[in-house]
Amino acid sequence: MTWYEMANDWEKFTTMVKEKWSKLNDADLTTFGGSGAQLSGLLQKKYGYSREQADQEIDDFSSAPKS
Repeated sequence: MTWYEMANDWEKFTTMVKEKWSKLNDADLTTFGGSGAQLSGLLQKKYGYSREQADQEIDDFSSAPKS
């Protein structure tokens, strides 16, 4: 799923993100604005990930098949 596809179906995207990263809440997803870099920052803050780990998590998430 590309960022463009995610932006076009924001409700489905936010549901999938919250399922994957349960520490993220609606306020987090509202303020991050759909940017991969901002999502990476949130994962670093909420999960204590390094930037590389957060970026890898996002890459894995965005390339996984979605139903």
